Amino acid sequence: MTDEIFKHDGYTFEFEAHVVSVNGDEVILDCTAFYPGGGGQVCDTGSIRGHAVTEVFRRGDDIIHVVPGNDLSVDERIWCSVDWERRYELMQGHTGEHLLFCSLKRQCEDLEITKIFISPESKYVIVNHDLTWEQIEAAVEFANQAIKDNHSVTKSYMDRDDPDLENVRIKLDRIPEGEQISVVAIGDIDLSACSGVHVMETSELEMLIVDRKVSAGKDGVTIQFKVGEQAKKEATKMAFNSLRMIDTLGCKAEDAERALLNLKQEAETSRKLLKDASKVMLSTIVPETVSGCAVHTAIVPGADRNVLNDFAETVRSSGGVAIIVSYSDSGSVMMASGDKRVDCKKAFAEVLPSFEGRGGGKPDFAQGGFKDPTKADEVLMALKKWACDALL
Repeated sequence: MTDEIFKHDGYTFEFEAHVVSVNGDEVILDCTAFYPGGGGQVCDTGSIRGHAVTEVFRRGDDIIHVVPGNDLSVDERIWCSVDWERRYELMQGHTGEHLLFCSLKRQCEDLEITKIFISPESKYVIVNHDLTWEQIEAAVEFANQAIKDNHSVTKSYMDRDDPDLENVRIKLDRIPEGEQISVVAIGDIDLSACSGVHVMETSELEMLIVDRKVSAGKDGVTIQFKVGEQAKKEATKMAFNSLRMIDTLGCKAEDAERALLNLKQEAETSRKLLKDASKVMLSTIVPETVSGCAVHTAIVPGADRNVLNDFAETVRSSGGVAIIVSYSDSGSVMMASGDKRVDCKKAFAEVLPSFEGRGGGKPDFAQGGFKDPTKADEVLMALKKWACDALL
Protein backbone atom coordinates (compact mmCIF):
# COMPACT_ATOMS: atom_id res chain seq x y z
CA MET A 1 0.00 0.00 0.00
CA THR A 2 1.32 3.44 -0.94
CA ASP A 3 1.78 6.04 1.81
CA GLU A 4 -0.45 8.91 0.65
CA ILE A 5 1.42 12.10 1.59
CA PHE A 6 -1.24 14.38 0.06
CA LYS A 7 -3.78 13.19 2.62
CA HIS A 8 -2.08 14.99 5.46
CA ASP A 9 -0.06 17.63 3.60
CA GLY A 10 -1.29 19.17 0.36
CA TYR A 11 1.63 21.59 0.28
CA THR A 12 4.34 18.95 -0.14
CA PHE A 13 5.17 18.82 -3.82
CA GLU A 14 8.72 17.43 -3.83
CA PHE A 15 9.66 14.16 -2.15
CA GLU A 16 11.85 11.07 -2.27
CA ALA A 17 10.41 7.61 -2.77
CA HIS A 18 11.38 4.01 -3.47
CA VAL A 19 10.16 2.36 -6.65
CA VAL A 20 7.98 -0.60 -5.68
CA SER A 21 6.88 -1.75 -9.13
CA VAL A 22 7.43 -0.90 -12.79
CA ASN A 23 5.09 -2.33 -15.42
CA GLY A 24 5.76 -0.55 -18.69
CA ASP A 25 4.61 3.04 -18.24
CA GLU A 26 2.93 2.25 -14.90
CA VAL A 27 4.98 2.94 -11.78
CA ILE A 28 4.11 2.30 -8.12
CA LEU A 29 6.01 4.08 -5.32
CA ASP A 30 6.19 3.35 -1.60
CA CYS A 31 4.93 6.90 -0.94
CA THR A 32 3.55 9.70 -3.08
CA ALA A 33 2.44 13.32 -2.97
CA PHE A 34 0.70 12.92 -6.34
CA TYR A 35 -3.07 13.21 -5.86
CA PRO A 36 -4.75 10.50 -7.97
CA GLY A 37 -7.91 12.52 -8.55
CA GLY A 38 -11.28 12.19 -6.88
CA GLY A 39 -14.19 14.20 -5.59
CA GLY A 40 -14.47 15.85 -8.99
CA GLN A 41 -10.85 17.03 -8.98
CA VAL A 42 -8.49 15.84 -11.72
CA CYS A 43 -5.19 14.16 -10.85
CA ASP A 44 -1.82 15.81 -10.39
CA THR A 45 0.92 15.77 -13.00
CA GLY A 46 4.65 16.38 -12.63
CA SER A 47 7.83 14.35 -12.95
CA ILE A 48 9.67 11.36 -11.49
CA ARG A 49 13.45 11.60 -11.89
CA GLY A 50 12.94 13.95 -14.81
CA HIS A 51 10.37 11.76 -16.58
CA ALA A 52 6.94 13.31 -17.09
CA VAL A 53 4.06 11.94 -15.01
CA THR A 54 1.04 12.31 -17.29
CA GLU A 55 -1.63 10.57 -15.23
CA VAL A 56 -2.17 9.26 -11.70
CA PHE A 57 -4.98 6.95 -10.60
CA ARG A 58 -5.99 4.37 -7.99
CA ARG A 59 -6.06 0.65 -8.59
CA GLY A 60 -7.17 -1.13 -5.45
CA ASP A 61 -4.77 -0.13 -2.64
CA ASP A 62 -2.15 1.10 -5.09
CA ILE A 63 -1.63 4.50 -6.70
CA ILE A 64 -0.46 4.16 -10.28
CA HIS A 65 1.79 6.82 -11.83
CA VAL A 66 1.80 6.81 -15.63
CA VAL A 67 5.37 7.68 -16.68
CA PRO A 68 5.76 7.17 -20.45
CA GLY A 69 9.17 5.99 -21.64
CA ASN A 70 10.64 5.73 -18.12
CA ASP A 71 13.85 3.82 -17.31
CA LEU A 72 13.05 3.26 -13.64
CA SER A 73 13.93 0.08 -11.76
CA VAL A 74 12.44 -1.58 -8.68
CA ASP A 75 14.06 -0.55 -5.35
CA GLU A 76 15.57 2.60 -6.79
CA ARG A 77 15.32 5.68 -4.59
CA ILE A 78 14.18 8.54 -6.81
CA TRP A 79 13.28 12.25 -6.59
CA CYS A 80 9.72 13.19 -7.49
CA SER A 81 8.10 16.56 -8.16
CA VAL A 82 4.43 17.50 -8.45
CA ASP A 83 3.65 20.41 -10.79
CA TRP A 84 3.13 22.88 -7.93
CA GLU A 85 1.46 25.74 -9.81
CA ARG A 86 -1.08 23.33 -11.26
CA ARG A 87 -1.61 21.60 -7.89
CA TYR A 88 -2.09 24.89 -6.05
CA GLU A 89 -4.65 26.07 -8.60
CA LEU A 90 -6.55 22.79 -8.12
CA MET A 91 -6.39 23.23 -4.33
CA GLN A 92 -7.82 26.73 -4.71
CA GLY A 93 -10.51 25.44 -7.07
CA HIS A 94 -11.57 22.57 -4.84
CA THR A 95 -11.76 24.78 -1.76
CA GLY A 96 -13.61 27.36 -3.85
CA GLU A 97 -16.18 24.73 -4.83
CA HIS A 98 -16.87 23.93 -1.16
CA LEU A 99 -17.23 27.62 -0.35
CA LEU A 100 -19.40 28.39 -3.38
CA PHE A 101 -21.81 25.52 -2.79
CA CYS A 102 -22.27 26.19 0.92
CA SER A 103 -22.92 29.85 -0.01
CA LEU A 104 -25.48 28.85 -2.66
CA LYS A 105 -27.18 26.47 -0.21
CA ARG A 106 -27.69 29.40 2.16
CA GLN A 107 -29.81 30.95 -0.58
CA CYS A 108 -31.70 27.75 -1.40
CA GLU A 109 -31.90 25.08 1.32
CA ASP A 110 -33.06 22.23 -0.94
CA LEU A 111 -30.11 22.65 -3.31
CA GLU A 112 -28.09 19.47 -3.92
CA ILE A 113 -24.91 18.73 -5.86
CA THR A 114 -25.22 16.49 -8.92
CA LYS A 115 -21.62 16.71 -10.12
CA ILE A 116 -18.36 18.56 -9.46
CA PHE A 117 -15.49 19.14 -11.87
CA ILE A 118 -12.23 20.86 -10.98
CA SER A 119 -9.40 21.17 -13.51
CA PRO A 120 -6.95 23.93 -14.46
CA GLU A 121 -9.08 24.78 -17.49
CA SER A 122 -12.60 24.46 -16.09
CA LYS A 123 -14.27 24.59 -12.69
CA TYR A 124 -17.97 24.01 -12.19
CA VAL A 125 -20.61 22.52 -9.98
CA ILE A 126 -23.85 21.02 -11.29
CA VAL A 127 -26.78 21.53 -8.93
CA ASN A 128 -30.20 19.90 -9.01
CA HIS A 129 -32.17 22.99 -10.06
CA ASP A 130 -31.88 26.58 -11.24
CA LEU A 131 -31.17 29.63 -9.13
CA THR A 132 -31.82 33.28 -9.89
CA TRP A 133 -28.92 35.62 -10.59
CA GLU A 134 -29.94 37.49 -7.44
CA GLN A 135 -29.42 34.31 -5.41
CA ILE A 136 -26.07 33.65 -7.08
CA GLU A 137 -24.98 37.24 -6.50
CA ALA A 138 -25.81 36.98 -2.80
CA ALA A 139 -23.93 33.66 -2.58
CA VAL A 140 -20.82 35.08 -4.27
CA GLU A 141 -20.93 38.08 -1.94
CA PHE A 142 -21.05 35.72 1.05
CA ALA A 143 -18.18 33.64 -0.35
CA ASN A 144 -15.94 36.65 -0.92
CA GLN A 145 -16.67 37.91 2.58
CA ALA A 146 -15.57 34.50 3.87
CA ILE A 147 -12.37 34.85 1.83
CA LYS A 148 -11.80 38.28 3.36
CA ASP A 149 -12.48 36.94 6.87
CA ASN A 150 -9.76 34.32 6.29
CA HIS A 151 -11.36 31.21 7.77
CA SER A 152 -9.15 28.21 8.49
CA VAL A 153 -9.61 25.17 6.24
CA THR A 154 -8.99 21.99 8.23
CA LYS A 155 -9.34 18.26 7.74
CA SER A 156 -10.40 15.65 10.29
CA TYR A 157 -11.63 12.06 10.23
CA MET A 158 -14.93 10.60 11.46
CA ASP A 159 -16.39 7.11 11.83
CA ARG A 160 -19.75 6.26 10.29
CA ASP A 161 -21.36 6.07 13.74
CA ASP A 162 -20.08 9.49 14.85
CA PRO A 163 -23.15 11.53 15.98
CA ASP A 164 -21.58 14.72 14.61
CA LEU A 165 -21.78 13.26 11.12
CA GLU A 166 -25.32 14.61 10.85
CA ASN A 167 -23.82 18.10 10.54
CA VAL A 168 -21.69 17.12 7.53
CA ARG A 169 -22.59 17.40 3.86
CA ILE A 170 -22.06 13.81 2.80
CA LYS A 171 -23.26 11.03 0.50
CA LEU A 172 -22.62 7.94 2.61
CA ASP A 173 -23.52 5.53 -0.19
CA ARG A 174 -20.33 6.59 -1.99
CA ILE A 175 -18.04 5.75 0.95
CA PRO A 176 -17.06 2.08 1.47
CA GLU A 177 -18.02 0.40 4.72
CA GLY A 178 -15.25 0.51 7.31
CA GLU A 179 -13.46 3.44 5.74
CA GLN A 180 -12.89 6.53 7.85
CA ILE A 181 -14.63 9.60 6.51
CA SER A 182 -12.44 12.58 5.66
CA VAL A 183 -14.22 15.82 6.59
CA VAL A 184 -13.12 19.29 5.45
CA ALA A 185 -14.20 22.27 7.55
CA ILE A 186 -14.20 25.89 6.43
CA GLY A 187 -14.23 27.78 9.71
CA ASP A 188 -17.67 27.35 11.21
CA ILE A 189 -19.52 27.89 7.91
CA ASP A 190 -19.17 24.52 6.18
CA LEU A 191 -18.49 20.85 6.91
CA SER A 192 -18.18 18.54 3.92
CA ALA A 193 -16.98 14.99 3.41
CA CYS A 194 -14.11 15.17 0.91
CA SER A 195 -10.81 13.37 0.29
CA GLY A 196 -9.39 16.04 -2.01
CA VAL A 197 -6.58 18.54 -1.42
CA HIS A 198 -7.38 22.05 -0.21
CA VAL A 199 -5.72 25.29 0.81
CA MET A 200 -5.23 26.05 4.53
CA GLU A 201 -7.00 29.42 4.67
CA THR A 202 -9.79 31.01 2.64
CA SER A 203 -7.68 34.12 1.99
CA GLU A 204 -5.59 31.95 -0.35
CA LEU A 205 -8.54 31.92 -2.76
CA GLU A 206 -8.09 35.70 -3.19
CA MET A 207 -11.40 36.06 -5.05
CA LEU A 208 -14.30 33.95 -6.31
CA ILE A 209 -16.69 34.75 -9.16
CA VAL A 210 -19.41 32.91 -11.06
CA ASP A 211 -18.93 33.55 -14.77
CA ARG A 212 -21.61 31.38 -16.38
CA LYS A 213 -24.81 29.46 -15.72
CA VAL A 214 -26.15 26.92 -18.26
CA SER A 215 -28.59 24.04 -18.33
CA ALA A 216 -27.15 20.58 -17.70
CA GLY A 217 -30.29 18.86 -18.95
CA LYS A 218 -31.73 16.23 -16.65
CA ASP A 219 -28.80 16.72 -14.23
CA GLY A 220 -29.85 20.28 -13.39
CA VAL A 221 -27.88 23.49 -13.89
CA THR A 222 -24.14 24.00 -14.37
CA ILE A 223 -22.64 26.91 -12.45
CA GLN A 224 -19.13 27.74 -13.64
CA PHE A 225 -16.76 29.67 -11.41
CA LYS A 226 -13.21 30.91 -11.11
CA VAL A 227 -10.90 31.65 -8.18
CA GLY A 228 -7.59 33.41 -7.62
CA GLU A 229 -5.85 35.13 -10.52
CA GLN A 230 -8.26 33.60 -13.04
CA ALA A 231 -11.17 35.17 -11.16
CA LYS A 232 -9.52 38.60 -11.16
CA LYS A 233 -8.80 38.44 -14.89
CA GLU A 234 -12.30 37.22 -15.73
CA ALA A 235 -13.93 39.86 -13.52
CA THR A 236 -12.00 42.58 -15.34
CA LYS A 237 -12.91 41.10 -18.72
CA MET A 238 -16.61 40.88 -17.83
CA ALA A 239 -16.58 44.43 -16.46
CA PHE A 240 -15.25 45.88 -19.70
CA ASN A 241 -17.60 43.72 -21.78
CA SER A 242 -20.45 45.19 -19.75
CA LEU A 243 -19.13 48.73 -20.26
CA ARG A 244 -18.92 48.18 -24.02
CA MET A 245 -22.47 46.82 -24.03
CA ILE A 246 -23.74 49.79 -22.00
CA ASP A 247 -21.99 52.16 -24.40
CA THR A 248 -23.61 50.42 -27.38
CA LEU A 249 -27.02 50.61 -25.74
CA GLY A 250 -26.47 54.29 -25.02
CA CYS A 251 -27.89 54.12 -21.51
CA LYS A 252 -26.82 54.36 -17.89
CA ALA A 253 -25.40 51.27 -16.22
CA GLU A 254 -28.44 50.96 -13.95
CA ASP A 255 -30.76 51.05 -16.99
CA ALA A 256 -28.89 48.42 -19.06
CA GLU A 257 -31.01 45.43 -18.02
CA ARG A 258 -34.25 47.25 -18.83
CA ALA A 259 -32.83 48.40 -22.18
CA LEU A 260 -31.88 44.82 -23.07
CA LEU A 261 -35.31 43.53 -22.09
CA ASN A 262 -36.90 46.16 -24.33
CA LEU A 263 -34.66 45.14 -27.22
CA LYS A 264 -35.51 41.48 -26.64
CA GLN A 265 -39.23 42.27 -26.70
CA GLU A 266 -38.84 44.32 -29.88
CA ALA A 267 -36.89 41.47 -31.52
CA GLU A 268 -39.59 38.95 -30.57
CA THR A 269 -42.24 41.24 -32.04
CA SER A 270 -40.21 41.65 -35.23
CA ARG A 271 -39.77 37.87 -35.54
CA LYS A 272 -43.50 37.36 -35.21
CA LEU A 273 -44.23 40.00 -37.86
CA LEU A 274 -41.63 38.47 -40.16
CA LYS A 275 -43.11 35.03 -39.61
CA ASP A 276 -46.58 36.27 -40.48
CA ALA A 277 -45.24 38.13 -43.53
CA SER A 278 -43.43 34.98 -44.72
CA LYS A 279 -46.65 32.97 -44.50
CA VAL A 280 -48.51 35.60 -46.54
CA MET A 281 -45.73 35.75 -49.15
CA LEU A 282 -45.62 31.97 -49.55
CA SER A 283 -49.40 31.75 -49.81
CA THR A 284 -49.32 34.04 -52.87
CA ILE A 285 -46.91 31.87 -54.89
CA VAL A 286 -48.40 30.80 -58.23
CA PRO A 287 -46.68 27.54 -59.24
CA GLU A 288 -45.51 26.79 -62.75
CA THR A 289 -46.67 23.44 -64.11
CA VAL A 290 -43.88 21.52 -65.85
CA SER A 291 -44.69 18.10 -67.30
CA GLY A 292 -47.55 17.70 -64.85
CA CYS A 293 -45.57 18.79 -61.81
CA ALA A 294 -46.28 22.03 -59.90
CA VAL A 295 -42.98 23.91 -59.33
CA HIS A 296 -43.16 26.55 -56.56
CA THR A 297 -40.32 29.10 -56.42
CA ALA A 298 -39.81 32.19 -54.28
CA ILE A 299 -37.31 34.48 -52.60
CA VAL A 300 -38.30 35.23 -49.01
CA PRO A 301 -35.75 37.52 -47.26
CA GLY A 302 -35.01 36.65 -43.62
CA ALA A 303 -37.77 34.07 -43.53
CA ASP A 304 -38.66 32.00 -40.47
CA ARG A 305 -37.20 28.53 -41.05
CA ASN A 306 -40.16 26.74 -39.48
CA VAL A 307 -42.52 28.51 -41.88
CA LEU A 308 -40.36 27.48 -44.84
CA ASN A 309 -40.24 23.88 -43.57
CA ASP A 310 -44.02 23.73 -43.28
CA PHE A 311 -44.49 25.17 -46.77
CA ALA A 312 -41.92 22.83 -48.33
CA GLU A 313 -43.52 19.80 -46.66
CA THR A 314 -46.97 20.81 -47.92
CA VAL A 315 -45.67 21.10 -51.50
CA ARG A 316 -43.74 17.83 -51.27
CA SER A 317 -46.75 15.97 -49.88
CA SER A 318 -48.86 17.16 -52.81
CA GLY A 319 -46.33 15.81 -55.34
CA GLY A 320 -44.89 19.19 -56.29
CA VAL A 321 -41.46 20.80 -56.11
CA ALA A 322 -40.60 23.77 -53.87
CA ILE A 323 -37.46 25.91 -54.22
CA ILE A 324 -37.23 28.68 -51.61
CA VAL A 325 -34.29 31.06 -51.31
CA SER A 326 -33.79 33.28 -48.27
CA TYR A 327 -31.01 35.66 -47.28
CA SER A 328 -29.64 38.05 -44.66
CA ASP A 329 -25.86 38.22 -44.21
CA SER A 330 -25.55 35.16 -46.43
CA GLY A 331 -27.90 33.12 -48.57
CA SER A 332 -29.76 29.92 -47.76
CA VAL A 333 -31.91 27.65 -49.87
CA MET A 334 -34.45 24.92 -49.20
CA MET A 335 -35.71 22.45 -51.77
CA ALA A 336 -38.40 19.77 -51.48
CA SER A 337 -39.64 17.35 -54.08
CA GLY A 338 -42.62 15.03 -54.23
CA ASP A 339 -41.68 13.97 -57.77
CA LYS A 340 -39.04 11.26 -58.15
CA ARG A 341 -37.73 12.92 -61.31
CA VAL A 342 -36.34 15.79 -59.20
CA ASP A 343 -33.54 14.81 -56.81
CA CYS A 344 -32.94 17.72 -54.39
CA LYS A 345 -29.61 16.38 -53.11
CA LYS A 346 -28.29 15.98 -56.65
CA ALA A 347 -29.54 19.44 -57.63
CA PHE A 348 -27.61 21.08 -54.80
CA ALA A 349 -24.46 19.09 -55.58
CA GLU A 350 -24.50 20.25 -59.21
CA VAL A 351 -25.71 23.86 -58.79
CA LEU A 352 -24.53 25.37 -55.50
CA PRO A 353 -20.74 24.97 -55.99
CA SER A 354 -20.98 27.54 -58.84
CA PHE A 355 -22.13 30.07 -56.22
CA GLU A 356 -19.54 29.17 -53.54
CA GLY A 357 -22.22 27.21 -51.79
CA ARG A 358 -23.01 23.72 -50.70
CA GLY A 359 -25.87 21.71 -49.27
CA GLY A 360 -27.02 18.31 -48.22
CA GLY A 361 -30.03 16.21 -47.47
CA LYS A 362 -32.09 13.57 -49.22
CA PRO A 363 -33.57 13.27 -52.71
CA ASP A 364 -36.93 14.58 -51.47
CA PHE A 365 -35.61 17.33 -49.17
CA ALA A 366 -32.36 19.29 -48.93
CA GLN A 367 -31.01 22.48 -47.39
CA GLY A 368 -27.96 24.51 -48.29
CA GLY A 369 -26.30 27.90 -48.32
CA PHE A 370 -24.25 30.23 -50.49
CA LYS A 371 -21.82 33.01 -49.66
CA ASP A 372 -23.11 36.09 -51.52
CA PRO A 373 -26.71 37.09 -50.70
CA THR A 374 -26.84 39.34 -53.78
CA LYS A 375 -26.78 36.14 -55.88
CA ALA A 376 -30.18 35.04 -54.52
CA ASP A 377 -31.99 35.57 -57.86
CA GLU A 378 -29.29 33.71 -59.78
CA VAL A 379 -29.30 30.78 -57.38
CA LEU A 380 -33.09 30.50 -57.59
CA MET A 381 -33.10 30.61 -61.39
CA ALA A 382 -30.29 28.04 -61.66
CA LEU A 383 -32.07 25.58 -59.35
CA LYS A 384 -35.39 26.16 -61.11
CA LYS A 385 -33.77 25.45 -64.50
CA TRP A 386 -32.18 22.27 -63.10
CA ALA A 387 -35.56 21.07 -61.76
CA CYS A 388 -37.42 21.91 -64.99
CA ASP A 389 -34.80 20.12 -67.10
CA ALA A 390 -35.16 17.07 -64.88
CA LEU A 391 -38.94 17.10 -65.36
CA LEU A 392 -38.84 17.41 -69.15
